[in-house]
Amino acid sequence: MAEQLAGLADDRALLGRTSTAERVSDILRGRIAEGYFPPGTRLSEDGIGGALGVSRNTLREAFRLLTHERLLVHELNRGVFVRVLTIEDVEDIYRTRILVECAVVRGLGEPPYALDGLAEAVEEGLRATREGDWKTLGTANIHFHRALVALAGSDRTDELMRSVFAELRLAFHVVDDPRRLHEPYLARNRQILQTLRAGDRTEAERLLAGYLGDSLERVVEAYRRRVGDDLTGG
Repeated sequence: MAEQLAGLADDRALLGRTSTAERVSDILRGRIAEGYFPPGTRLSEDGIGGALGVSRNTLREAFRLLTHERLLVHELNRGVFVRVLTIEDVEDIYRTRILVECAVVRGLGEPPYALDGLAEAVEEGLRATREGDWKTLGTANIHFHRALVALAGSDRTDELMRSVFAELRLAFHVVDDPRRLHEPYLARNRQILQTLRAGDRTEAERLLAGYLGDSLERVVEAYRRRVGDDLTGG
């Protein structure tokens, strides 16, 4: 937890002059999405409040907001914890992704498209692969899909999917072989990027739908294996 709190202290400047619960929740959501707080982590009010320089009431309101987003859970007499997802949660996350992400690509207008964010995420993934940093590769993958959703130009869609992608990171944490999970999709991200550069949104949607379907199967398989091992003491 000390390392995570040090990272939060770096985020303190992001709060500016007003330490609203919304801004605090944005920071914590971002940290969860980047993988700093694994599922099951107890969040210390004193530690996080001290790192961010916010009041206990502000922090509790931020916790409440993130609990509503299903990222945190409050356990009576124990405190606030990062949520541990069920297999049903994972399946629902992917249903949402398929509905939203494919609709974004389908609804794109005439090319060319603003693809800098997708290209940057692919480059981020390539760097992580060269360095053997599989956690960062998973983060780059999320960045790619977040940039894809942003092509819709909709603040509401961006806000919805920020929480979905943060929940997705909670599922990634449970997978015991992150390289096997993430590495195959870097080439597929690049393929979708190249297809959109060519202006073929119909083919890009087809590639994306297949990608998300395969990813769902892989994550659920790994998740079921890991959760099953935990339940049986394996």
